[in-house]
Amino acid sequence: MQRFSGTNVIVTGAASGIGRATVVRLVSEGAAVFAVDRDAAGLADTRAAAFGIGRVATSVVDVTDEEAVVAAVAAARADLGSVEVLVNVAGTHRTTPIASLSVADLRDLYEINLVGTAVFCREVVPLLPDGAGVIVNVASTSAAHGSPYMSAYSASKGAVLGFSLSLAAELVGRGIRVVPISPGTVDTPLTRTVAMQPGIDLSAFDRIRSPLGAARPEQIAGAIAFAASPDASYLTGVDLRVDGGSHI
Repeated sequence: MQRFSGTNVIVTGAASGIGRATVVRLVSEGAAVFAVDRDAAGLADTRAAAFGIGRVATSVVDVTDEEAVVAAVAAARADLGSVEVLVNVAGTHRTTPIASLSVADLRDLYEINLVGTAVFCREVVPLLPDGAGVIVNVASTSAAHGSPYMSAYSASKGAVLGFSLSLAAELVGRGIRVVPISPGTVDTPLTRTVAMQPGIDLSAFDRIRSPLGAARPEQIAGAIAFAASPDASYLTGVDLRVDGGSHI
């Protein structure tokens, strides 16, 4: 399929996991991608993974740095010529039992998960074409149901979900679609750190375990590609859960 032929895309959080898989998937379908992340080495690996498949430009950006985000979007426009799709994957994840929850944890989660997403949207929205622009924001199933030891993380992803739904309502008059994607458990370098946290009772996660097991990043990237593609042209302002049956 070449659903993204002639389409220019910005992907955040592109250095590993879902972000890297999304870059590779989109360029394989014809997109030109401007990939950003704060991990320079990871971005180099992403670019190598897409080598010979399609065009990928990279930029080292900390999504919590407003000036850096503004500059990155300007650089993307200069490099690509136009921007039709924004995919916000950049995020952080941690377990924060309430007894050890700190204000620093809360601020970090909100700065990366929500503020970075919101500022990228703010800067890209004016560039998106009416009737064809798309924003896909990665939220989480934790935004919609309780996840043990993740009150702060769930709150930050709930904010991403609410932000995305309201942005969809704001932009529907321009024909710009906004689709939040809510993955369940995904096997990435980030989520593997959950098992490393001291004092965490992993059996508490059994009640929200996906019957199909943990997803591969490529499976979430496939859902993102669908949501951003013309195949989903009637889809906006709805939470697309990709959870392996955890809500059954």
